Amino acid sequence: MKKITLATMGLCMLTITSCGTSQGNGALIGTGAGAALGAIVGKIAGNTAVGAAIGGAVGAGTGAIIGRHMDKVKAEAAAKVQNAKVEEVTDANGLKAVKLTFDSGLQFDLSKSTLRAAAKKDLANFATVLKNNTDCLVDIQGYTDATGGDKINVPLSQSRAQAVSSYLVSQGVSSSQFKKVAGYGSQNPVVDKTVAPENRRVEVYLYASPEMVQKAENGTLK
Repeated sequence: MKKITLATMGLCMLTITSCGTSQGNGALIGTGAGAALGAIVGKIAGNTAVGAAIGGAVGAGTGAIIGRHMDKVKAEAAAKVQNAKVEEVTDANGLKAVKLTFDSGLQFDLSKSTLRAAAKKDLANFATVLKNNTDCLVDIQGYTDATGGDKINVPLSQSRAQAVSSYLVSQGVSSSQFKKVAGYGSQNPVVDKTVAPENRRVEVYLYASPEMVQKAENGTLK
């Protein structure tokens, strides 16, 4: 009976979060619970949850303002970086965030972390988006395919993520925007194959900084 009750509670909590996201309010559902549920939604969306808990509850009105702002960021990213899949996801605070998965230009050769020429062109365009939205924080996640083990894959994926952040900094993006640059090895494959170019990738996430939250609360976020 206890197991059924706990499962039911979990489903109810997830349903609440899902409804909040679909309505676009992006609001945090309580200081601790919101962060946990945001992480669950992030993983359902196919990523390791991005962003760190802000440390306080964000009201529904503030979340809605941030959600509308992130819609603009998403639209700008889609327009500037046409060789990328741009999606809406949820950060660790239950707020709307933006995920970019670049096309083949930002995939890597086997066992390599060197950026291709096409990748540099796409990243140069993306750098403009970041410089226009300095109140967005950025997480960069590097991945590998499933060949080799963690001793090889984790450092390789870290090198891939670092290659992207370093190139963006070389294009004028402030290093302070990058909150987390990390490698996750062969976790979260996008194609269910041991060796697949699609899995040798870097994913980039933009989400609200505490400064953005403050602007939204003050009514100055456009």
